[in-house]
Amino acid sequence: MVVKEDVLNRKGARKASDIPNDVLTLLNQGRIESVNLTEWQAVNHITLVKNVLPSMGLEEELEIILTELEKQKVETGMKAIRLIGGLLDKVIVDKSTAEKEDVIKICSQHVSDSVRCWAAFMNKNNDHSLEEKLLYIRSFAADHHFGVREIAWMSIREDLSENVEKSVDLLTEWAKSEDENIRRFSLESIRPRGVWTKHIERLKEEPQIVLPILRLLQSDSSKYVQDSVGNWLNDASKTQPEWVINLCDEWHKDSPTKATERIIKKAQRTIVKGK
Repeated sequence: MVVKEDVLNRKGARKASDIPNDVLTLLNQGRIESVNLTEWQAVNHITLVKNVLPSMGLEEELEIILTELEKQKVETGMKAIRLIGGLLDKVIVDKSTAEKEDVIKICSQHVSDSVRCWAAFMNKNNDHSLEEKLLYIRSFAADHHFGVREIAWMSIREDLSENVEKSVDLLTEWAKSEDENIRRFSLESIRPRGVWTKHIERLKEEPQIVLPILRLLQSDSSKYVQDSVGNWLNDASKTQPEWVINLCDEWHKDSPTKATERIIKKAQRTIVKGK
């Protein structure tokens, strides 16, 4: 059955109750992507699991995952994605390496952004180095879908926060990428406060650790990256306002570009509001 053109090119409803039934059905079947946060949050992951897993040859494992989802009463959103990714790892643990790789590949390349989000929480091998974990998550960080990109940094943030210096060293190379999504990830993944995540206390107190990345992006041409730089510094300003003010003054003198000015304005919004 071919998905209609008007469905593929839709703008997306502002309220979950306004999502057309045919669109919601296709989302829950894993046949289309969500186009906004409203749709992304409306996906019923229990229904999606029922529709998607049999096509991966996981009919027997399906019941295990459904039982746990129903036990924890999780159907939608971030908690469901994190849980399903972890459960998929568990149910394929006894399969051959080739079978495991097939499941991960199918999820990683699935048409459904929700299924790709599951994949970002898979492959959680404690023996993997931080370099290996970043290598795995890179395709998700570069994904064309906003939801997958957000889940990408959320899925690895805890690992990054365990060794801040090493993370900054590795992510500095990401900040040099030609892909704006990868550059943005280099900062968004280690925001001092972040969104929907635990704070990184070390960076709240010592934001200067991230200067190698910040300086690479202080005049980035992408507004997507500029927003991330500004938000990062705004986070830091809540615990180290003088440091942020001094850095912004330095940038204002050394980098008098529209991009830098936009970042500075965003970076100091909490400071300005508090005056």
